Amino acid sequence: MPLPYAYNAPMADISSLFVTRLYRAPLSEHGPVDAAELEASCWSIAQDDEAGQTWCEENGYPGYTSYASLTDLGWRFPIFKGLVEVLDLHVAAFAEDLEFDLDGRGLKLEDIWINILPEGGTHASHIHPHSVISGTTYVAMPEGASALKLEDPRLPMMMAAPGRRKDARDELRQFRYEAPAVGDVLLWESWLRHEVPMNMSEDDRISVSFNYSWG
Repeated sequence: MPLPYAYNAPMADISSLFVTRLYRAPLSEHGPVDAAELEASCWSIAQDDEAGQTWCEENGYPGYTSYASLTDLGWRFPIFKGLVEVLDLHVAAFAEDLEFDLDGRGLKLEDIWINILPEGGTHASHIHPHSVISGTTYVAMPEGASALKLEDPRLPMMMAAPGRRKDARDELRQFRYEAPAVGDVLLWESWLRHEVPMNMSEDDRISVSFNYSWG
C-alpha cells in the first residue's frame, strides 16, 4: 500500500553524519621533492634489499615491498628524509581538517615503505592497525595502472540494504576508486579499508606508503 500523501508537508531535513574524509593534494604543495631522484632511489633500494626480496618471495607478494625489511627510509636516505618533512606538513593539514584534539601531542611518522607492483599484481583489501593516519604518494603511475579502491566502512553492517544506483553521489557509493597522478599524496584515517586492484599496465606501478601514530 503506498504511503499516504502529506499535504503541504514541510521540507525534509536530511544531513550527512559520520563523514569519512579523504585528503588529496600535490606533494609539491608543501615543498619540492625531486621526482626523478625518488623513483631512482626506489629502484636502487629494491635491487639491494635482499631481505625484502626474500620476504616477497616467501609470502607470495607480487613485485617488491620494503614493508617487512626497511621502514625507516627517512633515516637512511636523504631523498626520503626530505619526503618525510613534506609529508609531515600534509598530515598536519589533514589532522586540522579532521579537527583532531591531539591534547598537546603530535602525529609522528611510524613507518614508511616502498611498493613496486608489476603487471598483474594486486594488494588485497586491508587496514593499518595501530596508526591514526595512513597514506601513499605516487612515484610511477603508467597508463592502465590501478586506482586506489576505498571501501565504505559501513559495508559489513548494511545487511539487507539494496545496492546503490550506478549514478549515486560519491558520498553514497559503497566503493570509491581514486586514480592518483604522479606526485599526488592521498591520506585517510587508518581504519579505512582499502586495496589496490590488479595492475593492468605492462609497466610497474611505484608508490611510497606510510603510517602516522599519535604520541
